[in-house]
Amino acid sequence: MSVPNRSRDDRLAIDDAPLRLRLQSLVRSFAECRVAVVGDIVADQFVYGEISRVSREAPVLILRHERTETLPGGAANCAMNLAALGAKATLIGAIGDDEAGRKVIDKLSAAGVACDSIIVIKGARTTTKVRILAGRAHAPRQQVIRVDYEGETPMNETSRQLLHANARDVFARSDAIVISDYGYGIVSAEIAQSAQRAMARGIPVVVDSRHRLFEFKGFTSATPNEAEVEDLCRERIAGIRRLEEIGEELRQRLRYRALLITRGGDGMLLLEAERPPLHIPIVGSRDAVDVTGAGDTVIATYTLALACGAPFSDAARLANYAGSVVVMKRGTATVSTEELLTVLAHESTG
Repeated sequence: MSVPNRSRDDRLAIDDAPLRLRLQSLVRSFAECRVAVVGDIVADQFVYGEISRVSREAPVLILRHERTETLPGGAANCAMNLAALGAKATLIGAIGDDEAGRKVIDKLSAAGVACDSIIVIKGARTTTKVRILAGRAHAPRQQVIRVDYEGETPMNETSRQLLHANARDVFARSDAIVISDYGYGIVSAEIAQSAQRAMARGIPVVVDSRHRLFEFKGFTSATPNEAEVEDLCRERIAGIRRLEEIGEELRQRLRYRALLITRGGDGMLLLEAERPPLHIPIVGSRDAVDVTGAGDTVIATYTLALACGAPFSDAARLANYAGSVVVMKRGTATVSTEELLTVLAHESTG
C-alpha cells in the first residue's frame, strides 16, 4: 500500500505514539461491544462473465456466465463489518421470502451476526442490487451495469409491531446503535423514538441515511458523504471553507454532537461541537479499487470506536483507516481486526 505525501504536521499526528497506541487499544477492545444495526437489508448480487463476442442482434457484448455471488448489503453489510471487527452484532430488519433473502441470512449467520430479530415477509421480494462484471479471459472483471430490484417492504401492522418490539428489546441490551436507512421503509418513526430513548443510557446512536437525514434529529452523530450534504443543503459546495460552514450549520440543525463527512479521495471532515473542524487525509492510495459498501465499513468502525469510549476524533481516524482497507477490495467487503491493526502498524512506521 503506497502512502501519499503529507505535510510535517500530518506526519507528526500519525507518528504520535499515544494516538497510535490508543487506536490499537480500541481495535483490541471491539470484542467487548454489543452493537445493534437497524435498517434496510439489501442483497448485493455480483454476476461475473467473460466477454465472448459481440451480439448479432444488437451492438452489445455477450457474456459467458462464470458465477453469481450474493452478499449482504445495506444494513446487513454494516452488521457484517461489525462482526468482522469482533463485535457482537445484532441486525434488525426485514427480508422477502425468497432465495436472495435466504442467501443473505446464511452469510450473516456464518459470519456470527445475530439474525433472530430479522422478520421474513411472505410474498415480498428482498431488495436486490445486481452488478454485472465483465472482462476478457485472464483480465480483471469490471462492473458494466447495475440493475436494482427495489421498493418499500410491504409490511402489515402485525409485522411492524413485531419489528418495533424486536428493536426495543435489542436496543435495551446494546452498547451502541446504528441506524442504516437506505430509503426502503424499515426505519419507522417508532423505531427512531426507541433509539432516542436508548440514548438516555448514554449509548451512542449513529445515523446513515441516504435521503431522510432531517428526519433523524437529536442523535449522536451521522456519516453522510459530501454529495449527500450537497443534496441536503441544496447547494453545490465550492471549496473546503464553505463545506466547513455548511457542515457545521447542518450539524447544529440536526442537533448532533458531531458530524463526520466522508469525501472520497479527499479524506474526511469531522465537525464537533465547540471544536475546530478536523480534516483527516486519506490513508494509502487515492485510486480505489471498488467503493461498494465503503460507507458501511466507515460507520461500523466509527460507531464501534464510540461504543468503546473513544472521542469522536479517534473514532473518525480509525474509520478512515478501515475505509482505506476496504476500498482496495472488490465487491461488498469487510475489514477484520487483523487488517486494521496491520494498516495502523504500517502507517506508524511509514
